[in-house]
Amino acid sequence: MESIVETECYPGGEDKASCTFNGKRSPATEALYMDAGTAFVYMTYGMYHCINISSSEPGGGVLIRALEPLEGIEDMRKWRIDKTKSKKDIKTKDLCNGPSKLCTSLQITKNDCNMMDFKTSESMWIEDDPNFLIGKIVCTSRIGIAAAGKEWAEKPYRYYIFGSDYVSKRDLKKEKPYRYYIFGSDYVSKRDLKKEKEIADQKFA
Repeated sequence: MESIVETECYPGGEDKASCTFNGKRSPATEALYMDAGTAFVYMTYGMYHCINISSSEPGGGVLIRALEPLEGIEDMRKWRIDKTKSKKDIKTKDLCNGPSKLCTSLQITKNDCNMMDFKTSESMWIEDDPNFLIGKIVCTSRIGIAAAGKEWAEKPYRYYIFGSDYVSKRDLKKEKPYRYYIFGSDYVSKRDLKKEKEIADQKFA
């Protein structure tokens, strides 16, 4: 069991960062045109996997960008280390803090998981978190899509949980309203993520 802490939206259509831009459709992207809740797994740089979930809009999907590991952590660590050249230990917070990292940690591959239905699969599914607080979501721009042009690169289509130590990249500028709400005018540059999370949980409860 893992907790999703960061996602990115790729709605297709006019979004130049989407692989289904302008309705582009091919066998490689067919999963994004299937029922909502279908896994779309693709390879990047010819060696790393990323997983998306198709949305209700044809061609649209959500990239799972980061997870907080909750179970099977030592297995994840082993699988990640096995894929590295250095074989150095990997911190728990770094196991799934990126789309390719989480796929390696969970052994998600295109051959095994592409077009899998999250609604019926017995190996991988998504559940609501009864403790989830929508007020803790930070909305900011997506990562690594500068080639799509300024308009689309700056769209607030990346979402992550404020205070989580497991996201791939924090946007401190976008976090400022949250930090001000929690700490008032006394917040400083030195940050204690664990303490922030504890206080945020109390504030947003």
